[in-house]
Amino acid sequence: MRTAGMLLGLVMALAIGYFVYKAELTPGTAVDTTPRQQIDVVGVKNDLLSIAQSERLYLAANGSYATLDQLQQDGSLTFSGTNRRGYNFVAEVQDAEHFKITATPADASRASWPKLSIDETMQIAQW
Repeated sequence: MRTAGMLLGLVMALAIGYFVYKAELTPGTAVDTTPRQQIDVVGVKNDLLSIAQSERLYLAANGSYATLDQLQQDGSLTFSGTNRRGYNFVAEVQDAEHFKITATPADASRASWPKLSIDETMQIAQW
């Protein structure tokens, strides 16, 4: 009888451990995103970082920040800076003080996808 009680206690402890593991340690599905969306958003974040680094280099060479067209003409951007991965990129430039690059979904079917931006602090914001 004592062995049966110990075995039952062990099974209960394992069951509790399993439920804690399942609830706390496995990734949840709180955000419903497709693999395509995840890939594109990561790509857009990398593009924003690349554009921001180009802005810094342009500032060091020219004393002011540049528009996306100026960065392309200068050769700092190797890709089309205005539309990429289904996102439109827009640059807001204030001479040598501030810049902000914003990426918004271009396609109406992607309206629920996040909007992203980066500024001179090199921090990506998502909303």
